[in-house]
Amino acid sequence: KVGGPCTLVYRVDTNMTHRTTCSDNINWTFRAGLPPALEIRQVGIAQEGNYSCEVASTEGNFHTRYHLTVLVPPRLSLYCDEQGSPVCKAVAGKPPAQLSWAPESSSTAEEKCHDNGTVTVLSKFAACSTNVTNVTTCMVSHPAGNWSQSLAC
Repeated sequence: KVGGPCTLVYRVDTNMTHRTTCSDNINWTFRAGLPPALEIRQVGIAQEGNYSCEVASTEGNFHTRYHLTVLVPPRLSLYCDEQGSPVCKAVAGKPPAQLSWAPESSSTAEEKCHDNGTVTVLSKFAACSTNVTNVTTCMVSHPAGNWSQSLAC
């Protein structure tokens, strides 16, 4: 995580906010009729992790924990290799994407992990039969969205 733990304190009685080691993109937001909320602007992988909220009031103390999971959509790349076989790559996604082919393929996916927590998934089309159309489609499934591209090698 970037910068380590951050403490952001708001006191209603003094209407003051105190922060320690918090970047400017983490702040309280106040909206009429709603309780204060923690706002994280420009969310990226560095902001993923555990967040806790503690409230002290005359009614008692309350503590809640949240885990923020950041999704990174992969970049889709489809090309023909030197042997004329379609190759599909879902580059730098988090979590890893799922790849499939149309027509169906007996290929298996290879994963390469990156230092920033993203994963590139590569699949080379392997025909189940010799009676296959010239156009193949790679389909990418990911929690951030689904994509497909077609190619004739």
